[in-house]
This record gives sequence, C-alpha cells and structure tokens, in this order.
Amino acid sequence: MSSVKVGIAGFGVVGRRRKDCIERHPHMQVVAVCDQAFEGEGTLPDGTRYFRDYRRLLAEGLDAVIVCLTNDIAAEVTIAGLESGLHVFCEKPPGRSVEDIVQVIAHERRHPGLKLMYGFNHRYHESVQDSLAILRSGELGRVINMRGVYGKAKLITFNQPDWRTKREIAGGGVLLDQGIHMVDLMRLLGGDFTEVHSFISNSHWGYDVEDNAYALMRTAEGVVGMLNSSATQWRHRFHLDINLDRGSLILGGILSGTKSYGAETLTVVRADPDNDRGDPKEVITRYNRDPSWDEEMRAFADAVLNDKPVQSGTSDDALRTMQLVFKIYYADPAWRKAYNIQDPDIHE
Repeated sequence: MSSVKVGIAGFGVVGRRRKDCIERHPHMQVVAVCDQAFEGEGTLPDGTRYFRDYRRLLAEGLDAVIVCLTNDIAAEVTIAGLESGLHVFCEKPPGRSVEDIVQVIAHERRHPGLKLMYGFNHRYHESVQDSLAILRSGELGRVINMRGVYGKAKLITFNQPDWRTKREIAGGGVLLDQGIHMVDLMRLLGGDFTEVHSFISNSHWGYDVEDNAYALMRTAEGVVGMLNSSATQWRHRFHLDINLDRGSLILGGILSGTKSYGAETLTVVRADPDNDRGDPKEVITRYNRDPSWDEEMRAFADAVLNDKPVQSGTSDDALRTMQLVFKIYYADPAWRKAYNIQDPDIHE
C-alpha cells in the first residue's frame, strides 16, 4: 500500500484536528467524513464527501477509519470498521465499559491483517517520550512511587457537548473522560496496578457521573501510585511526580489546544547521596510545541503502510487502562453499589 484513504467518523473538534494531521501526511488522504451535525449528504469545499450515517461513510472505498465519536457508539463503529475490512484508529476511551473493548478485541482477532490503534494522545507528548527514555535507560534506577493530578474546573469545559454528564452515553465522568490519560501514563511509566483503593464522588456538580476520583494503587512489584482526577480543580492542572532510586522525574503542565494547563515541562532530579537537605540539582526542559497529534498519526500510518505491529496504543493497552479505570470505580463500595459496577478482573 502506497497511500491510505481515510474516513473520519465524528467531525467535531477532535475529528477536525485529526483531519488536519492527515492532510500534513504525504501518504494519507481524508476522502470522507460523517457527523450527525450535517443536515444531509454532500461535498465540503475541499472535495471531501460528508454524510450523517457512519454506514454510508464505511461504504466509501476506504482503507482506514478514524473514530471520534461518543463513548456509547465508539465500540460499535470500531467493530463495524473492522468487519468492513478497514484499519481503525479510535479515540480514547474505547467505549463506556470494559465489556466494550473486550467485544472489540474479539472482532480484532478475526481480522489479524488489520491494524487497530487507540488514541491515548498524551503518550506522544515530548515530555512523556523523554521520561520514558530515561526510565528505560535505567540511569535513575527503579520506580518507587508516583503521584498524579489531572484536573479541570467543570465536567463540561470550553463549550464541549453535554453528553459527558450523561451516564448512558459517557459511561463515567471525569476519570473516564480526562483522567484516563493519567491512568494510562501511570500504567505506561510504572507498570500494571493490581491493588486499588479509592473514593469516588459526585457531590459537587451533582450529575450521575463522578466529579472526583481519588485512588491509592500498588503494582505487584511494589510501585505505589496516588491519583486524583478532578472536575473541581479551579486552576487547571496536569502534574505527575515519579520518584526513583536515584532521582525523580516531574512532568508539569501539558500543551493543549486550550493552553489552560500551563507550560509543558520535564524536571529531571538526580539525587545527591551526600546532600540530605532535599535540594538536589535539577534540569528543567520546557517544551514550546506539541507534535503529539502528528506523531500519533504518523505511527498509525506507519503500521498500516508498512504492515508493522502497532507499538503504542494497542487494544491491549486500551483494555488494561480501561480495567484500571474500572478497578478504581469498583474499589469504592458505595460507588460500586450505587452504579452496579462490575469487577473488571472477570475479563482477565
């Protein structure tokens, strides 16, 4: 395959951003999009065909489909894409539940020649990539503990659609919508957390999805992680501390379209065994651009064009991250009972 004809299912803010990335790729082309916001069918000024129904999109002679839809339909369209013989890139989360991604994987296995990748975009930020390289080099030793905070001021910010507050569509609140990025990064950088304790709350905004999740977690190797995913963080915040045998990695801020999370930085701390004052030398890198969206699309295109395995954002990554999200829900007995949360370990 020398080029990839792409359709985009869901042409909102994220779908349009993905289209921009694809148009910058020399071997990818968006030929059609679909969205319920269109009044009918037709052609955009740039020649891209548009539809309301994703089924019409999938019949357009595509090679791949990008799924940027609400959580209640994301898994359905991903499965439909695979069954139509298309490579699929689906935005996070992969659905409303662990069961959704389990069903997708069952269909993926029926089509081993197709590529399926999930859009955990934060993995492709330069600060995260640099942190991962340092961790894998072993120069700072093993991870001891991690502390992550990812918070915004409301469940609905920046004029986003209100489906995020509706459990029947979203499946969860701030943890599943935004906090899943931090959950995924903590898994990526610290390993799989097997023991989880949590408090889940919707006491401030009063929707039937959470506005705060607090978790204390531990891997089988003893790495401890603490997490707060919040919709009551009035000053938007992204922050992840990683403490290791011989130093620390501190990720602060994240470059985003809204610019509300501050400058993206990575602080590398190297412990000084002869200095017990708690003030070691630090090297701070400040990132002034965000290539993550283009890099993620390049990775997907490379897998499709060159028949390579997906390296990051696999269906297994999606499954394990969703399982951890739902372990956090399940670990709070009151939340588990109120919303009939099932034990995600039954899907092991």
